Amino acid sequence: MENLENIVGELEQGDVPLEKAINYYQEGMILSKLCSDKLKHVQDKMTKIMNEQGDLEQFDLQEEE
Repeated sequence: MENLENIVGELEQGDVPLEKAINYYQEGMILSKLCSDKLKHVQDKMTKIMNEQGDLEQFDLQEEE
């Protein structure tokens, strides 16, 4: 997550050469997918644990816009 935040910070500055910006974008997309996959895994794990204990109302992660 920290790496992704650093990339976003660099891109937001606006003075990044096009080639480097493209590389940052590609790396950022990979990191974003990795974070999303990890969050989904944790959500699935928590759902399983809570279902086993009978304490679950379904929940979903809300994405910020």
